[in-house]
Amino acid sequence: MSTEHSSRGPAVLGTTAATLALCSVFVFLRIVSRYLVVRKPGWDDHAIILAWLLAFGTSFAICYGTTKGLGRHQLDIPEDELVPMKKAAYTFSVLYNPALMATKTSILVFYLTLSATHKVFRWATIATLLVVNLGGLALTLLNIFQCNPVTAAFQTPVPDSASCTNIVTIYLSSAPLNIITDLAIFFLPMPILTSMRLPSKQKIILVITFGFGIFVAVIDVIRIYYLQDAQRENLRAAQQHIEGEDARNTSDFSWYASLSFMWSAVEINIGIICACVPALKPLVRRFLPQWVLDQTVREKTASKTSDSMIIPPQLVDSKRQSNLQSPPTSPLTRPPPALGGAGDEMDVMDFLTSPDMEGMSNIACNETVATYATTARTRRNSMAFFDFVDMERKKNITLRSNRESVFPIAMVTILFFIWGFAYGLLDTLNARFQEVAHMSNAQTIGQHSAYFLGYIVGPLSFGRIVFRRWGFKACYMVGLTIYACGTLIFWPSAVLTSFPAFLISNFIVGLGLSTLELGANPFICLCGPPEYAEARLNLSQGVQATGTVVSPLLARKVLFKASAQNLIDVQWAYLGIAFFTILLAIVYYYVPLPEATDEELENAAARIPIPREATLAIGSKHVKVIWVTLGLGVFSQFCYVGGQESASTSFAEYVTYVMPSLDTVSHQAIGHTAFAASRFLAALVNIWVTPRLVLLFVYTGAIAFSAAAMSGAGPTPAAIIIMVMFFEGPLFPLIYAQSLRGLGKHTKDASVLLTAAIGGGAVLAPITYAVSESHNIQYAYCVVVATYAAGALFPIWLNSYPDARKLAAPVRDEQTRRESEAEDERRESIGMSEKSKRWSKIRNRWSKDKNRLPEIEHRERRSWSEGQAPRHDSSQTERSVVARSLRAHGALEEDFIDRGSVHSK
Repeated sequence: MSTEHSSRGPAVLGTTAATLALCSVFVFLRIVSRYLVVRKPGWDDHAIILAWLLAFGTSFAICYGTTKGLGRHQLDIPEDELVPMKKAAYTFSVLYNPALMATKTSILVFYLTLSATHKVFRWATIATLLVVNLGGLALTLLNIFQCNPVTAAFQTPVPDSASCTNIVTIYLSSAPLNIITDLAIFFLPMPILTSMRLPSKQKIILVITFGFGIFVAVIDVIRIYYLQDAQRENLRAAQQHIEGEDARNTSDFSWYASLSFMWSAVEINIGIICACVPALKPLVRRFLPQWVLDQTVREKTASKTSDSMIIPPQLVDSKRQSNLQSPPTSPLTRPPPALGGAGDEMDVMDFLTSPDMEGMSNIACNETVATYATTARTRRNSMAFFDFVDMERKKNITLRSNRESVFPIAMVTILFFIWGFAYGLLDTLNARFQEVAHMSNAQTIGQHSAYFLGYIVGPLSFGRIVFRRWGFKACYMVGLTIYACGTLIFWPSAVLTSFPAFLISNFIVGLGLSTLELGANPFICLCGPPEYAEARLNLSQGVQATGTVVSPLLARKVLFKASAQNLIDVQWAYLGIAFFTILLAIVYYYVPLPEATDEELENAAARIPIPREATLAIGSKHVKVIWVTLGLGVFSQFCYVGGQESASTSFAEYVTYVMPSLDTVSHQAIGHTAFAASRFLAALVNIWVTPRLVLLFVYTGAIAFSAAAMSGAGPTPAAIIIMVMFFEGPLFPLIYAQSLRGLGKHTKDASVLLTAAIGGGAVLAPITYAVSESHNIQYAYCVVVATYAAGALFPIWLNSYPDARKLAAPVRDEQTRRESEAEDERRESIGMSEKSKRWSKIRNRWSKDKNRLPEIEHRERRSWSEGQAPRHDSSQTERSVVARSLRAHGALEEDFIDRGSVHSK
């Protein structure tokens, strides 16, 4: 040994053996719980036993390997131990992915039993199950056949005739799949668990129990960290053109892979422990019931202060009571069940509820886990609701005033900054990756085009389905999730320094951001008074452009330069971005955002006095003017994005060509700043100036300065290119908002087309590159001029054809405005203004009396069937219902406080 710290073997051996022993204890307890206590084992139990067998194999291989040199420097290992050590490492690499597959399969099969009717949850679980097993199978085969022939994987030295893939590259390439599935397994049940109506202690226990899986993702990140030394060697080898068997023979594999092997074993063993925890509930329930039993529930029930609502009989009038055959008994009033004998069977709900909540197990699963909106849709035939005060229904986005739209617009604008940041980082990353991997400019343009190809495919395929079926917020969550997957896949792209892999990662990022943008842009246009749609979208898009200013500066000045070491730093940055993005998707699940159905969008369009039915004679046919406007808008969007991306991707080359002394990074930051500033300026101008005139003006400026950029040298063309970016800024939001106006029930489909038109960047940027290669970059600006000239047909149409002018006019929705003002006055008159509501919420939140009723709305689920439901008297007017409800609220408040806290929807 060269030094006293030159062996990692003892630490690897001790940690691996300890976690395997702990894992074995949990598996044994699970077998006792499921096979002896419940006597109802399932496929998830069989899978966990298989996972333990595979985990034993991986851990044993590592422990055996430490006795043959694993953990020591390769130079310190005797030659006769190298082959056994490599055989142990090969055995581990073959068993690693199957062990993870079996563990995750066990968890996901258990998830499938949680809800038989929650379709989104079930399909997401099935999709994750497929990804886990198909991806794991592919990685297993890759590990088995890492060398050709297979025996070369553990030969020393590797023969020159053999062909091998570096094993560290394979390990790192599997990291995104593991992290993605770990996070999916962690977050999938959280919406169900957090929406369950259970006592607080039980809900906290459930969330913590199912949340143990996050440790597996953390361990996977730690494991990756210990592979970074090897990855640096791989990247340096790629730069020096050292590949295959040469890299295997010259690397210090036994030293740098030992800690990664150890953390891999920890990952598997801890994963099995996490999978076993929920299945231990019957065992804990029998021998340690106080751990899972909320001791306050029965005491509260005795004094009628349970966490579940008991509807006062005074709220049901005599007519309603006469229609009820037999009101149901509250589940909490039943006597608690006995702990049961060894032969008692236990269903899934018994895993999720304690003995004092026995009645909950008789409720259909989706009645306890679905949110109000989902339940109302999926259980309309078997679920009833009781509303005794419903003075305020959530307004759809088309009915909101400026004040009411501030919060939802602010929340969605955050997403604009996210994708602006990602887009700016993408350009910088392409350039750095090209330098590190010695890729050509054509390949970099190809990577950029792959990103915009995602904009064409995403909205036209699954994006449209998500948008139309689940709405705006679903697009945000799906888009963020796919974007996170794309950023994670960048990891193996950089590890492999592979151009095809990098194309795939760019394409997936484009899929995610296009889905995000598919819901975000129309949301901003529609949320609030229609006359300010262009101003709102310009403002939000200005925030997006600010992200494109920040990210290149951060990437180029802080994160990395063109070296192997710094490319690894970028991988960690993308890993952090992926985690943040997934967290953001979860946060948006809980953020209350308004929606709008096709019917509501049609009603909103019908309220605006514009000629939606006007037609244009084309030959013998008559086509609606609104469709011509939409078609030209989509074409204009395609041209604008193509021209803008052509100028953006060639910016550094242009500046270097006209003025080599300029710092291209700083000059491009000035250009992005001008781009963002023009959007903010346009947002202000749109309040007073007709948007179609502003659109014609900025298109004219973009064409003029693009043409001027085709000649000259020195500071003049360098300044002209900044002006090109300034005039480009407002084009996208102005085209988008004016193309969307008045489409009504067709708004979502139009948004799909307008978002897909962003794919123009995938077509025109390569054309510009080809022209610059054949002539020069200044001459290539003729493509930019031509595309902008073609796109200018849209503002020319809007300003020249009378009906098109009327359709694009920012007309007020006077009916909604009057109704909103009348509602505000009514609320002020009864002390229920928005300001008083906000103060009331703050006061109640910090008040010691947590059991007061909500002042606005109370909506509670009933436990009886539809046939026993009290029916509303259709002859009553809304005013009498509200008045009676308020009287009931005042008269019965004390009675409700005595009965306990109330769950509000």
